[in-house]
Amino acid sequence: MTLPLKNTADLSARLQELHARTRETPLFNPVFQLGLDLSRALEGGSTDLDALEALVEELECAGLEARAGRLQRLVAPVAPEANEAALNAALGSADDFDAFRTRWESPRLHAVFTAHPTFLMTPGQSAAVADAASQDTPISRSVCAADAQRPSITLEYEHGEVSKALANAQDARSKIVSETLAYAAKVWPDQWHALAPLPFRFASWVGYDMDGRTDIKWYTSIRFRLSEKAERLRRFADDLEAIVPAHALIDTLRSGADHAGRSAEDFGEDLSAPEALSQAANRLTYDHPDKLTSLTAIIAQLDDEAAASDDLDQAIAIKTLTSCMRADGLGMGHVHFRVNAKQLHNAIRSHMHETPELDLASKGAVATLRRMLAGRKPMRTNFASLAIESSTAIRQFLAMAQILEHIDADTPIRMLIAECEQPSTVLAALYFARTFGIEDKVDVSPLFETESALEHGGRFLDSLCAEQQYRDYVRLRGRACIQTGFSDAGRFVGQIPASLAIERLQGRFAQAMAKNDLADVAALIFNTHGESMGRGAHPANFEDRLSWPMSGWARHRFASSGIKLEPEVSFQGGDGYLFFSRPELALATLSRIVCAPVDNADAANDPFYSRTDISLDFYRAVRAHQRQHLRSATYSRAVTAFGLGLLNSTGSRVSRRQSDISADRDMNLRQIRAIPHNSVLQQLGYPVNVISGIGSAADGNYEELASLIESSPRGQQLISLARASNGLASIKTVAAYGELFNSAYWASRPYRGTEPHLSGACETLAEFLTKDDRTGVYRRLASRLRVDALKLYRLFDLLPAEDPDSNRETTRRMIGAAQSVRLALMQHIFLKAVSVPVFSRANDISREDVLEMVFSLRIEDALAQMRRAFPTHFPAPGDFAMDAPADYPDATSEGYAQIGRDFIDPIERAYSLMLRLSISIANQFGAHG
Repeated sequence: MTLPLKNTADLSARLQELHARTRETPLFNPVFQLGLDLSRALEGGSTDLDALEALVEELECAGLEARAGRLQRLVAPVAPEANEAALNAALGSADDFDAFRTRWESPRLHAVFTAHPTFLMTPGQSAAVADAASQDTPISRSVCAADAQRPSITLEYEHGEVSKALANAQDARSKIVSETLAYAAKVWPDQWHALAPLPFRFASWVGYDMDGRTDIKWYTSIRFRLSEKAERLRRFADDLEAIVPAHALIDTLRSGADHAGRSAEDFGEDLSAPEALSQAANRLTYDHPDKLTSLTAIIAQLDDEAAASDDLDQAIAIKTLTSCMRADGLGMGHVHFRVNAKQLHNAIRSHMHETPELDLASKGAVATLRRMLAGRKPMRTNFASLAIESSTAIRQFLAMAQILEHIDADTPIRMLIAECEQPSTVLAALYFARTFGIEDKVDVSPLFETESALEHGGRFLDSLCAEQQYRDYVRLRGRACIQTGFSDAGRFVGQIPASLAIERLQGRFAQAMAKNDLADVAALIFNTHGESMGRGAHPANFEDRLSWPMSGWARHRFASSGIKLEPEVSFQGGDGYLFFSRPELALATLSRIVCAPVDNADAANDPFYSRTDISLDFYRAVRAHQRQHLRSATYSRAVTAFGLGLLNSTGSRVSRRQSDISADRDMNLRQIRAIPHNSVLQQLGYPVNVISGIGSAADGNYEELASLIESSPRGQQLISLARASNGLASIKTVAAYGELFNSAYWASRPYRGTEPHLSGACETLAEFLTKDDRTGVYRRLASRLRVDALKLYRLFDLLPAEDPDSNRETTRRMIGAAQSVRLALMQHIFLKAVSVPVFSRANDISREDVLEMVFSLRIEDALAQMRRAFPTHFPAPGDFAMDAPADYPDATSEGYAQIGRDFIDPIERAYSLMLRLSISIANQFGAHG
């Protein structure tokens, strides 16, 4: 070792030195070598876990600083005055009042605050990133280290976080609405009162999403909706009091808030007993004078007062408030319930009395549901109906019915259907909506996300829009809704093919609506994605972030058919909420959206869509390459080799699907969800689902493809995503993880007496790993990735270079340093684990079983078994009231305490440092998964 390794600067310099050696030895692995350097220092005593923890803290700081810089870059400018200037420029683009009104009374975006498990950072870390991004506040060392107690990411925690984000989003929207009204009042003083700006709608599915989880009780959703109502009414009351301090409606709003708050407390109790539910339900359903279920009269009164006011500022403030009331209703935002198609299928079968076994994908099922819908009359329901119902899907419809009747009668509710692949599923949802009398307030929205759904989605939409019952329904609602997901799509199809397939599906939706005379209703398309490039959010800038999931070409398809488009996107979990974690950031985020260009006419001339002989072949080739990975035992084994042991727990929804948790060696990719899948790829160093296949798709056609990409804005956007991902990727890192399981490495490590104190442990590891497959698996995967990458670089060479990222090499070295430190910690864990004294088999758990747990990073399970085998707490002689004397056991005996200190505790500490490095690496990538 030629350099000391005391800080990240030392690590970076050492990595640079080691990288130079790859010229003379192509197979040399700098990341693994730096990990070995650190491991030798740690095992040799020249450094210790305290020193490594200091390195980890530095790397955490670097990750947080990178995260803050990325956030600031995306939403810049952040200063409120700069955003006010940008907004004023955008407001001045309309020539007449009618055009101005058309633009500002229709949402530029529906933003949904979802809560999949992406709560990666601790509250202190998130606050530091937000402060740094919004106010250029330096990130201090004190907050870089992970908090001693990471909060338990419960549903309650997620709901609290979404409420904070929504509050900041609402305040930012109010500023935009106020500026819009002020501009209109100045330019059109005789007409501006007719303006009702609605630039954004907000929604949340936190507490209402039942897809893939059974841990949310129905009354939890009711309680959340009531608590949201109470909070929003208090905020409305505060806003009105700031405008007109003695206004009579303030008491009305506060009393309504108090009533909702009391009911929320009622529904926070255990309502499993009929008596308890009856009391809570009756207090809510009783026609109490403080019970507000509609804001219509309040909005009308306030608008009349604004129109009659001689105080312009007061009138603008009142109309700003009524605009927010129209947008949010009696809640912090709209709500999205979500169920799985299978849950709906199980529910509808119980209502198909004559043909319960009918194949729901058949034409016969559609005909049957058509008849059922035609004759369906609404039925009255109450909270007892909810308590008695056992079907998850029907329970969701019953909950919506109670919300619309007793909590908020004005605000529509979305019903999202995951894995929806046939029109009969949508008709089943319409059947239940009609059954419970809420058809006019519920937007049924099928989700297209799986490979099958995207492939056959066009035919699905053609058939659905041809159904008269569906056409009547969407005309009643004024909109047709679908959801497209970048989650499983990006995992199983690849992120770039998924984006192109989703874009094509959106175009087919426009075509199906136009063909079936539905141009008179709006198309609301909810594009769900996370914040990272692995889940559908483009990292280049906010304009690309908006157009990536809903391209100019797709927008043009709706515009050319005269269909009003309402785009909707998600801001997901701890990553997405960062955009709204400070008032300045929320205003900057919404300003970027309202100031983004909306003219998509040029998209129709993009050669990417006319030269389908090249672009379609490119799409198919990338998708085929991604499919090969997905179906490859090598890829599956590499991604699941460590289970989920590289990841922190980051949400209330389980990351792993139901399965036998002991079957790690045979774990299938479908047993883990999309976010942890993508997160594991980040942690292994190579976002396969973003980068792979592009080079192979270009093979043999480099010049033509490069020419098309260079002349196509959409093609450039595709390659920009791949370049951004590739700029953070390292195939050497993937290979390095395989070498941890190389029996020859462990057998050779103490060769020639270099580390004689490790001879026994290394020999045990070498022997144990002789049959392990992971070295070969990672080598094969790295080889496949390398071949594809060589072709990708050949394509890059033919394309104009992007503006150099001044931080790119620093970022890469920080990721490499973090990976190397983690490799050293993993080696420390392995060496300590095999050095634990042999213990007897207990309850069918052997030492070999425990070691396999360690190698699969099921560290908590392994530690539990070790502590069981070597307990440190025993009954003492003094605990017993014995008359007879005894000399044994000696009170000075330590029992197994030394084993705990020397082996078990260091494993636990090393693993906790590993997980902190996982946060640092994810922050360098810009998001979790």
